[in-house]
Amino acid sequence: MFAHHSDDGYIRVSPGITRKTLVYGDKTLMTEFRLSEGADLACHSHTHEQTGYLVSGHMILTIGHEEQELFPGDSWMIPGNIPHYAKILADTIAIEVFSPCRDEYVSC
Repeated sequence: MFAHHSDDGYIRVSPGITRKTLVYGDKTLMTEFRLSEGADLACHSHTHEQTGYLVSGHMILTIGHEEQELFPGDSWMIPGNIPHYAKILADTIAIEVFSPCRDEYVSC
């Protein structure tokens, strides 16, 4: 599967946060998140393991009880079923991979 750059296909997650599924397979799914300065990603958890990479921007990410300030080039891993949330300090782009594939993120 290939995906080419396009500004189409972004889905609003919450105020100031959108996501787009880029590519996926049987075991993983890659998404791009665009997060606006001042947005908050509410505390949540899911069964999927989640790895991420900060392409641009600045945010504070809390995974369980650990809080980290993140800058471009930083990365993270969130185990399944662990609460996590983020405060967006500047316009941000993050790439995240979920395993297993999140069926609800796949457009049919």
